[in-house]
Amino acid sequence: MPANRSLKIGLVGTGFMGRTHSNAYQQVQRFFPGEAGVALAAVCSRDGVKAREFARQWGFGSHETDWRRLVEREDIDLIDIASPNDTHAEIAVAAAKAGKMIASEKPLGRTLAESMRMADAADAAGVTSMVWYNYRRVPALALARQMIEEGRLGRIFHSRFKFLQDWTMSSELPQGGAGTWRLDAAVAGSGVTGDLLAHCIDAALWLVGPVSEVSGTAETFIRERVHTQSGKRQAVTAEDASLFLARFANGSLATFEATRFARGHKALFTLEVNGEHGSIAWDLHDLHRLQFFSHDDDGKLRGWRSIHVSDGDHPYMKAWWVPGLQIGYEHTFVHQVADFLAGLRVGEKRVPDFRDGLAVDAVVDAVLRSATSRQWEVVEDVGSTLRHEGAG
Repeated sequence: MPANRSLKIGLVGTGFMGRTHSNAYQQVQRFFPGEAGVALAAVCSRDGVKAREFARQWGFGSHETDWRRLVEREDIDLIDIASPNDTHAEIAVAAAKAGKMIASEKPLGRTLAESMRMADAADAAGVTSMVWYNYRRVPALALARQMIEEGRLGRIFHSRFKFLQDWTMSSELPQGGAGTWRLDAAVAGSGVTGDLLAHCIDAALWLVGPVSEVSGTAETFIRERVHTQSGKRQAVTAEDASLFLARFANGSLATFEATRFARGHKALFTLEVNGEHGSIAWDLHDLHRLQFFSHDDDGKLRGWRSIHVSDGDHPYMKAWWVPGLQIGYEHTFVHQVADFLAGLRVGEKRVPDFRDGLAVDAVVDAVLRSATSRQWEVVEDVGSTLRHEGAG
């Protein structure tokens, strides 16, 4: 794609993620004007009325009701997959064969085999890919990554990650429909492991390094729910809670926990990394702050400090407001698009690609295998480079 031409987007999906992606595409050139812009060419939904209304609201030039038409169109450079998980592999493989760049929501596929198909197809076609692990683009986490790379924590010994929600606790909640397809493994692939823990795993791979083996367990607390397609009570095949222990290639240990049965929590994503010289901690509910402890501080002043990540020296923040004013969740998607465009301009990888998404899915696969075998399971080596630049 010529450096001075806008990237033409074809979006599949008009739900929550479709909205976040569309907003990012609209905002990126306003706040990161040094990069080539994007053009919202077309949006696709099986519901024609919904597709037309979404196109009008978000500024897409046209709409389709069949993603195959989107892939065939010569006026589209990138296919963005923001539809349910059971659609990802088929769309991505077709887009790769058509020579399109591809962006996909996580997880890549419902199974490790599907994810491998997606990554292999992108590699074989030589097309650029991206997976939307947006939490890397929180300025506080980008700063944490910089600090770890600078050696401020020293050798890593421990880390802990958790993502807690409570939205599925009612036994009256159905499965399989819009908004509840995540409770149906036939559509989602897995429950909280591939949905919530995937974000934790990606953060762990980015901050700490490759995971070598895991020991996990999972539980489905409500075993039957009404399925929206049949209208009958059917077995729930996606887990409600998932926990695992991990050993990293660098010798460090970690704990991971995710659940949709933690009453009072809507999106509690927290992490802490403990090293030889210091520690960092972060909480999505206070996403603009990074907690940092340095043992190198003078003893009389040694203690946890709260870094308000809002200054122009911090990752991404010079693009926004004046120091002291914070940004939010939606900005992380803008940052990812900006990094992606910057990578295209200079011919470098700047965001997690399908190989990196595959690395996350390999850990998910090992966790689910361990939950069944009740033994430690080795994480399959899928060839991720684990090199992720582009922190503002």
